[in-house]
Amino acid sequence: MSIISHKMKAENRFSMTVDNFFKKFSVGSLLKQANAYKEKGVPCVKVFKVLFKLVFTGMNLFMNYETENSDIPFAKDVAYRFLNSMHINWQRFLLLLSAKVINHHIAPLTTDERADAFVIDDSFFSRTRSKAVELLCWVKDHADGNKNKKGFRMLTLGWTDGNSFVPVAFNLLSSANSKVRINPARQCIDKRTVGFKRRQNALTTSPESALSMLKQAMSVGIKAKYVLFDSWFSFPATIIKICKMNLNVIAMLKDTPKIYYTFNGEKKSLREIYRTVRKRRGRAKYLASVAVELHDKEDNLVPAKIVFVRDRRNRSKWLALISTDMNLPESEIIRIYGKRWDIEVFFKMCKSYLKLAKEFQGRSYDMMVAHTTIVFSRYIMLAVENRNNTDLRTIGALFYYCCDELEDIKFVEALQLIIEALKVTLQEKLFLSKETINELLGYFVSSLPDYIKAKLSVVSCES
Repeated sequence: MSIISHKMKAENRFSMTVDNFFKKFSVGSLLKQANAYKEKGVPCVKVFKVLFKLVFTGMNLFMNYETENSDIPFAKDVAYRFLNSMHINWQRFLLLLSAKVINHHIAPLTTDERADAFVIDDSFFSRTRSKAVELLCWVKDHADGNKNKKGFRMLTLGWTDGNSFVPVAFNLLSSANSKVRINPARQCIDKRTVGFKRRQNALTTSPESALSMLKQAMSVGIKAKYVLFDSWFSFPATIIKICKMNLNVIAMLKDTPKIYYTFNGEKKSLREIYRTVRKRRGRAKYLASVAVELHDKEDNLVPAKIVFVRDRRNRSKWLALISTDMNLPESEIIRIYGKRWDIEVFFKMCKSYLKLAKEFQGRSYDMMVAHTTIVFSRYIMLAVENRNNTDLRTIGALFYYCCDELEDIKFVEALQLIIEALKVTLQEKLFLSKETINELLGYFVSSLPDYIKAKLSVVSCES
């Protein structure tokens, strides 16, 4: 019988995982490139690693120092000086780390035909119980009925290939409007420091911040074919600026009467275009598709394709997707836009399990940026480990050449799994014979659209 507990074995295994991640991606070197140098005796990478592991221990920083057997090798002031530093460029550190993970670990596992994409979205960074937090403002929480709450608007840029999502950059947006902002920024800050610049960036608008993050991501060598975002950012001026960066856009459009598109030589709103075009009948995957032109105040024109689809939540309503890649078929536009959901899973994971906005209750803007970077770095490590466990091509050259590339999740394969599960349930719960079950499933499949039946038959033959 082993005298070593299972918990100790798990802790040792996790510690080895963290050490391998720090060593493989040279986290200490990246911290130095982000201007993280020690002020006294404890190296910055040592402090960062302890804070990095905190969420996986089940205790916060305060509780670790309160316990008698605390294994943190430095005093509490060291951790808070590190988090409150105005000289560490946390945005640059996250950019360098994500670029190294994407370019050296994930990109070699995918082919050039894979539709990888940047994803832009925002989420509510909650500080509802705070009063004296720097740059705190009132923000509408879209996930809670557009209620005004105290916090920040966390604008995030991520990268995805359909299997792995990697956060690339973020900006905790406040407001330049003094009526909306509760507290001002700190005074007497050296304008040459990173802390001053990140406070200036916090007061910019979301389109300006999103374009800036895209430029920074491309400057460190991160590449993608598309930029995905929802209707909150889909303004013609923003789409045109992204196209000038040699990136294609696939986005959800907002039905706003004040936004016009050039259709058949006339400027029309999205609703007017939908009323004009002829709809496809039956159970079509999309309702209509039209070619339009986008224009801005400087009369720049960009050709685009708008695809109208039915809203699954309300069959009487419709949604519109836009793509600046005119060569993409409509079904491919819908499929690629589905990858935008990866960032929603990322937000849920960070808030529910990685303690985003809950771990440290500091008042300075620098601490909140540092804390968010640590949380995003944890997610990057988890994304790397998940990819290593699911993609056999990460094991070595032999598996790299012998194993197939991980495919995007397909709707038909998911439907095939559901049908198999339904067959087992009917047999175990209703005690139906195999002939009766096959007859019921045959009738169900025959009522499906032809393009789904064709793909289902291919999957059945291969299996």
